[in-house]
Amino acid sequence: MGSLTLLTGPVASGKSTLAVRMASTSDLPVTIVVTAEAGDDEMRARIERHRAERPEGWTVVEEPLDLAAAIAHVDPAAFAIVDCLTLWVTNVMLGGGDPVAEVEGVVAALAGRQAPTVVVTNEVGWGIVPVNDLARAYRESLGRVNRAVADVADRVLLVVAGRGLELHEVTP
Repeated sequence: MGSLTLLTGPVASGKSTLAVRMASTSDLPVTIVVTAEAGDDEMRARIERHRAERPEGWTVVEEPLDLAAAIAHVDPAAFAIVDCLTLWVTNVMLGGGDPVAEVEGVVAALAGRQAPTVVVTNEVGWGIVPVNDLARAYRESLGRVNRAVADVADRVLLVVAGRGLELHEVTP
């Protein structure tokens, strides 16, 4: 298996920028699997900012739902970026699916990669308990999905204000 790095942290903290920098320093071809869909003007602008950060020549795979298949079809010799689990969980839940049940396939696809892979996600459970059922279910599902990917990752970095802090597994 190639190295797997999970980048997590708050929104707009520099996770995607760091993923692009990591891939840019490799001598490998790069494929980025994106899960975002431009549902409104704000998301369209965000997607355009991310596109502008990427070097030309990268392969871009847009897959909002079947993330496991998208990862499995990336060239095994390419450096892969998955951006991001947060929106994938949203897409799956809004489509009536269960991302916690589906993450096993995503983890298997990630674990089967031969080249380096960086996965981007957000931490959303640090605030108050949401007042509605969907928001609570989302927070719980994303937390479980993040843990499942972290469990197979070689490195997990908490990215805040453009700076990364390596997280280590705590053992009793």
